[in-house]
Amino acid sequence: MWLIARRSFTGGWKQLTATLLAAMFAIGLIAGSLQFTFRAQEAVSGTDASEYARADVLVLGGTTDPGDVYAVPDGQVPLDRVAGRPGVAAVAGDATVPVTATGADGRIILPPAGAATMLRPWTPENRLNPYHLEDGRAPAADGEVAVTRHVARAGKLEVGDPLRTTLPKQTRAMKIVGIVTVQGRSAVASGDLLLAPPETVRRAAELAPGTWHGVWVRAAPGVNAADLRAGLARDLRGEDVTVRTAAGVRDAQSATLDSAGVSVGGSLSMLSSLAVFVGLFVVANTFGTLVRQRTRRLALLSAIGATPRQIKRLIRLEALALGIVASIGGVLVGYPVSGLLTDLFAKDGFDISVADADFGRLALTAPALAGILVTQLAAWRAARRASRIAPMQALRAASTDTAGRRWPRIIGALAVLGLAAGFYGLVFAIRYEEPPGMERTVGVCIMILMGSMTAVAGLAVLAPFFVGPLGGLVGRAGTAVSGEAGRLARATITRSPRRVSSAASSLMLGVALVSSTAVLVLSVNARFDAAGKEVMLAEHAIAATEKTSSGQAPLPRDTVAKAAAAPGVSRAMALTGTGVRLVSPPPKRPSPEEPAEPVFLDVTGADPAALPSVLDLGGSLRPLRPGEIGVASTVMKANKLKKGQRIVVRGVRGKVELTVAGAYHDPSHLFAEQALVSSATMDGLDPGAGTAAVLVRGGTKDALTRAVADVPGAQVLDESGYVTTAAKAMTNGVRVIYGFIGMALVLALFGMATTVSMSVAERTREFGLLGAVGATAAQIRSVVRWEAATVVLLGTLLGLGTALGTGYLMHAGTGSSFLAPSPPWWLFVAVIAGAAAVTLATSALPARRAAGVPVLEAAKAE
Repeated sequence: MWLIARRSFTGGWKQLTATLLAAMFAIGLIAGSLQFTFRAQEAVSGTDASEYARADVLVLGGTTDPGDVYAVPDGQVPLDRVAGRPGVAAVAGDATVPVTATGADGRIILPPAGAATMLRPWTPENRLNPYHLEDGRAPAADGEVAVTRHVARAGKLEVGDPLRTTLPKQTRAMKIVGIVTVQGRSAVASGDLLLAPPETVRRAAELAPGTWHGVWVRAAPGVNAADLRAGLARDLRGEDVTVRTAAGVRDAQSATLDSAGVSVGGSLSMLSSLAVFVGLFVVANTFGTLVRQRTRRLALLSAIGATPRQIKRLIRLEALALGIVASIGGVLVGYPVSGLLTDLFAKDGFDISVADADFGRLALTAPALAGILVTQLAAWRAARRASRIAPMQALRAASTDTAGRRWPRIIGALAVLGLAAGFYGLVFAIRYEEPPGMERTVGVCIMILMGSMTAVAGLAVLAPFFVGPLGGLVGRAGTAVSGEAGRLARATITRSPRRVSSAASSLMLGVALVSSTAVLVLSVNARFDAAGKEVMLAEHAIAATEKTSSGQAPLPRDTVAKAAAAPGVSRAMALTGTGVRLVSPPPKRPSPEEPAEPVFLDVTGADPAALPSVLDLGGSLRPLRPGEIGVASTVMKANKLKKGQRIVVRGVRGKVELTVAGAYHDPSHLFAEQALVSSATMDGLDPGAGTAAVLVRGGTKDALTRAVADVPGAQVLDESGYVTTAAKAMTNGVRVIYGFIGMALVLALFGMATTVSMSVAERTREFGLLGAVGATAAQIRSVVRWEAATVVLLGTLLGLGTALGTGYLMHAGTGSSFLAPSPPWWLFVAVIAGAAAVTLATSALPARRAAGVPVLEAAKAE
């Protein structure tokens, strides 16, 4: 059997090479997806360095939110109240100010893994300073900064380069004088750091002289950190401070990072499952075609005494060899795939480049083992079918499906479709258990996508049953157009439905991927466009078109004053934003055994006087006064809030009591999705709240462009432009999804091309004999093209049906108007034309090769 296997390798090297390439690219997509997932997890959970590395105790101003270890303290601490206390060896003031940095190319420097960029003081006390200078010196004068290494790398900056920064209220030019690492890392758990002289940071944070957001404390020799914390808490009792051990904060940061890493890994694993599915699909198709090509040879082996077990071993041995070689090549291909996905993720505002490409044991062995497993799974069915070939089939040039094989195929398809129905059934469980919101919508969509992928596999199993009717239809059309060639095409199509369905299945997968994505994207964009224009009354908007992990990059607060001063402007209003947690009324427990999930709200700040002239929000919400909050109707209902009710929220400045003024509705979800407050109330919640956009009535685009020319990243957009930009900011991760789908599509089409080419090579003897009895080269090419037409018809019908079904199921499952399928007519034309062009292009060369098969070569075939 080893000699037979070796001869199979050498004798059918062309077909084996095609299968090997298909498998290698499939495994490359799987490997790249896994490596990308590992890298994202490492970027989130692996950046566990802490600026508190050398501190023992932290004295934080005000009260802290135990659920958010990265929250800025909401009070102030006088440094002299801590210095000199018993057991204290050294102290240093600390403050944090959110900042956006711009790189040498003029683009925003994204913080690592969706974290933040903060302006913090350089710590002059060496016993507390955790920063290691890799290059340059410490900042000493106002306007100088040292930056973490990730900032320098991502922004392509060096010591001595200028650095443009956007603070909450203004922009400022600074100079890089040093590049630092923390505990050997390029960033810290909270993100990137810009380190400036202490007084520069204290003024930017608008703190009183001598006070800080927090104070780092170093214990004296022999003093335990826990004892020092207890002593300081006792001495500072009655003051508005919180005393914590630095180790406790670092542990909380690590736990938060680990949880976030698991969450990111879980989300990306769902995308990786698409790669695994497509890879298995393509390898199974191509390997099945390879085995089917050798039907006569395997039947002859059986006729001369080979047992079914030996034939299975032969197929599995070939699959093992192919899997090992393809896995090695696929792992190598996976790194550029992972790099491409990383770049796409960064363009969506989530930079994971802080984690280097993983060359560890798991990153290398997991994709390789997955590749071998995929090829073995693909070979299992082919080996099982090959071992059942009767010796009499050795006398046939090609096998046909018999009636006796129909029921196993139908039963298998029903089992796969039943699994798909199980995924769809989980939608009802999610709708029952989860309250309305983004988590429920995402969960429902994931289950429907999993069900649709499974349904595609079930349709692929049933595809041979559709070939006969469609082949007859195409054959009649071919007979009318091409005469005898059409009749020959009809005979070849209906005689071997598995051959046609193999190519059609790959095309179906590609059409389903493209069509479902296009249907959803077009539907969402159309809804955003219609609803956004309905709400937005302003003629222009000033916004940053670049994205961060939290949405649009913020603008400085003084942008609105610059816009208002432009000629012809009658009204300019800033939309600011922050996040708060609902403290009272407390969230309800889903059950007595489960803890209550915290409720977070995205709050938008706006000038009540200017709001009616730039936005038309639904509802009857009157102009908000200081201390009032308007709540979106969906949030109002979900949390059972009432008009006039007093609620307590926790923001950057601690707990704030607000009165619910009423409900409103933003159908676009682009301007004030969850809650709305006045500008004065926003200052109490978060004085450093970022400005998402400035909405402007009057003026011209040129005048506004000149007015904000010195604001980094600011662009003047018309109504349609801003709606499109804001909608893109809400859909983080879309480019990565497009990347996965694009590569999966290329792989599916490559698998189809390989299958078509191998199916033509399978019929060498048949085409040669047709030439021997008088068929012309043009007629043989016509036969192949009409067979390709059947592939197009079957693949597009099943693919479009799957895509539309997925869209309607998502709309029904989520109830979201944004997911209501409304595909334009030209989408169907474009998909059909694209499928036809790809199929004809992939069959052109095999058709020409088939037409040139010599008669003598046909006689020697097999």
